[in-house]
Amino acid sequence: MKTKVKSYTDKELLDRVKSLPSFQGFPNDYWILGVQSEEDTFNEFDDKFYLFLGDKFILVTTGTTNAGTTGLMNYTKYNSKGCAVIKTDEWYYDLWSYGLHRGKMEALRQINPVKHYRDGNKNTRVEETGPLYNSIIYANFHTASYSQRTGLIGWLIGGWSVACQVVNNASHYYDIIRRTKRQKSVSYCLIKEF
Repeated sequence: MKTKVKSYTDKELLDRVKSLPSFQGFPNDYWILGVQSEEDTFNEFDDKFYLFLGDKFILVTTGTTNAGTTGLMNYTKYNSKGCAVIKTDEWYYDLWSYGLHRGKMEALRQINPVKHYRDGNKNTRVEETGPLYNSIIYANFHTASYSQRTGLIGWLIGGWSVACQVVNNASHYYDIIRRTKRQKSVSYCLIKEF
C-alpha cells in the first residue's frame, strides 16, 4: 500500500470509534471505517478504509476521503461555496444503500445527510473550517474506474472525488460491494489518523 497511514490493531480502531460523541453502538451488519491520512498528500489516494462486520475486522484497503484536483481547485464553478469536505471523527449511521454511481458503476449511494464543510479557497489542503452543513450531497462510496477490471489500482484522485469516499483498489472495492449490497443500508465512520 502506498499510503502512509499508520497501522492499527482492531482494538485500537474500535476503541477510537467508540470514544466519539456520535457513537450509538456497532451496527450488527457490515459497516465501513475511513481513516484520513495526517499527511494528506494532494491529489493522491493516501487514506484507508476498513470493512467490519459488527466488531469483527474483515478487510482493509486504500482510497481517499478527500477531494482531488477537480474538487479543490475547480469546484466553485459548481457550488460557489466550494467543495464539500465531510466532517471527520463522526459516525454516519445508515448513510448509504446499494445503487449506481452516476448510473455507471455499482456503488453505495448516500441516502441520509452527512455533516460537511465547504472548502472554496482553491489550495491543495482539505480544510474543515467555516459553517457546518448537514445534508445529502451525493457523497457516494465507489471506486476509481468505470471499468470492471478487478486488478486495477490507481494513485491519482483527479475528478474521482469531490466529496465521495473512493477506493482505488478495484478488487477490494468489488469485494466490499459484494458483501454489502444486500443490506438495507451501510453505516460509515470517518476518523482522522490518530
